[in-house]
Amino acid sequence: RKGRIHMNTILISMVLLGVLGIAIGLLLGVAGKFFAVEVDERVEQVRECLPGNNCGGCGYAGCDALAEAIVAGKAEVNGCPVGGAAVAEKIGAILGVEAGEAVKMVAKVRCAGTCEQASVKYNYVGAQDCRQAVMVPGRGDKACSYGCLGLGSCVAACQFGALSIKDGIASVDPEKCVACGKCVETCPNGVISLQPYDTKYQVNCNSKDKGKDVMSVCKAGCIGCGLCVRQCEFGAVTLENNLATIDPLKCQGCGKCAEKCPKKVIA
Repeated sequence: RKGRIHMNTILISMVLLGVLGIAIGLLLGVAGKFFAVEVDERVEQVRECLPGNNCGGCGYAGCDALAEAIVAGKAEVNGCPVGGAAVAEKIGAILGVEAGEAVKMVAKVRCAGTCEQASVKYNYVGAQDCRQAVMVPGRGDKACSYGCLGLGSCVAACQFGALSIKDGIASVDPEKCVACGKCVETCPNGVISLQPYDTKYQVNCNSKDKGKDVMSVCKAGCIGCGLCVRQCEFGAVTLENNLATIDPLKCQGCGKCAEKCPKKVIA
């Protein structure tokens, strides 16, 4: 009799557990429908168009975040610098909007301080990382503290093999560059910037020192003479903090600034 009672107890417990499980399942199902967040199917469609590099060049955490922002109207249809115009057109077709003009951008290095041109003040033997080198006294071995350190942090940051170190300074292959901006973020001296692919001229110097000090450390530095500014008819060249800069949106590519530059740092 005791065995039968024990068995009945077990059976009752199992039934109760089964009923409880079914009840919890039903409650979860109802709650799932009640609290469900509707997902716009266009987000997934846009996401499939994006290249999937998750490089962050668009300003968002990754391709998923960009897809959501585009569908929500918080980001432009041509917001992916890697995909370019082709991807923008596909996304525009999905959303039924114009893709807009996607200007191809590339990274450019504003430094001409090669091993031959730039002076060296000591022999650096530390970690081959620009961000660590600038932490030591003198900010690396080059006498100019504004230029490219040439240790390759930007090369390591590039996922597309667009950067290399040539003759002591970073060099960008414009055909491989997708303008993700990783190299720009990585460079501790701010030598690299994103500019339109068809930019004709730029000042290949980043020094803010006065002309005499620039010449003492680099043969290819901007001396801030202002000849390029006076030569430009379009207001594209300006001089600030002893350094000339060219606005690529105003530059007409006439080349007069480059002709007049005594240090030949405009190219």
